[in-house]
Amino acid sequence: IVFEDVFSARDPATLEHLKELSSRRRVIEESINQSSFITEAIAREMSGGLTSHCLRDLQKLEQYLPLLENLIFHVDLVCSNHRVVRWISELKIRWSSALSSSSLFNLMGPKYFQIDNLRYELGMTLYLYAALLRERAIEILPADLVQSATLFREASGVFQHLANEVFPSLQSAQSVERPLEATPSMCTVMSIICLAEAQAVTIRKAEEKGTTVGLLAKLHYGITELLGEATAIVYSNAIEYKDISSSFLEFISSCKALHELRSRKYLAESVKIGEQVGVAVGVLRDALINGKRELPGEESWRSIFGKEIDAASDMLRKFENENEFVWHEKIPCGDELPRLQGNKIANALPYHPKRWERELNFKI
Repeated sequence: IVFEDVFSARDPATLEHLKELSSRRRVIEESINQSSFITEAIAREMSGGLTSHCLRDLQKLEQYLPLLENLIFHVDLVCSNHRVVRWISELKIRWSSALSSSSLFNLMGPKYFQIDNLRYELGMTLYLYAALLRERAIEILPADLVQSATLFREASGVFQHLANEVFPSLQSAQSVERPLEATPSMCTVMSIICLAEAQAVTIRKAEEKGTTVGLLAKLHYGITELLGEATAIVYSNAIEYKDISSSFLEFISSCKALHELRSRKYLAESVKIGEQVGVAVGVLRDALINGKRELPGEESWRSIFGKEIDAASDMLRKFENENEFVWHEKIPCGDELPRLQGNKIANALPYHPKRWERELNFKI
């Protein structure tokens, strides 16, 4: 997209703003599409010494978004002018989808979706920004749990802003085919997923501090409940989501099942501490039946799940032996088992758009 070739500027300041928009967008596109010829050393120098590719992309987006917000502000003032409407259509704003199965398996390359609306450009750019915040949270997870949780919450806030403020107006503006990312419901799903991931990081911190197993059981089940909400949204929009990637759906269901298994393990520990060994055995047996039923297909996920199932199996054998030789308690099942309770403690950090306030004048 070359903004200055489409919009007619009345003064040099406006022209400069449009040129900077084009330049900032181009470097984002080249970086994301990996089509830039800039060397790693030069890219690091241009970013002020940032070694993380993800951080460099976030920096580029933070330089582009305020310029775009300012353009939209001034275009909105004259949006009824037929010349401005034509200019926007001539931009040919096109994005592909990472969530669509047809984009993943299309041998001709990714499928592109064009919507002649500047809020589409804003929304998809913000979606990319939120996705990169989430990626950065994962990147620093081994080194900094607190900062990682904060970034997940920031990403959740951006997705929430998209769901509530950006994409609803786009929905009513045009009834054209759009990527899943450009729907309010999918942004809500992503916001919930980021909250679940923030809570998972918080649990790791709580485990380090030696938090009681009863609370850890509730925190893990809180994640299961959050991902249950996300799943419900996906299936309640089945027609809109007919082209959704199966890997994405498996990711949600696998995470949901994993945290339920962990919750049941901690619950078993909790009731064992309360000297209800028979109940603890029943909880673990139930956990393993459900866990083995939910084994994911993705190999790396199966490995993580398998380790969790092995740990639960070892714990079950230990509890069964103790019950057999010491306690001789009846082992409950089904409705006799204690119900899992969830505790949700993660909340989104609100996103506040920034606008580079510079007056723009167009020839209309």
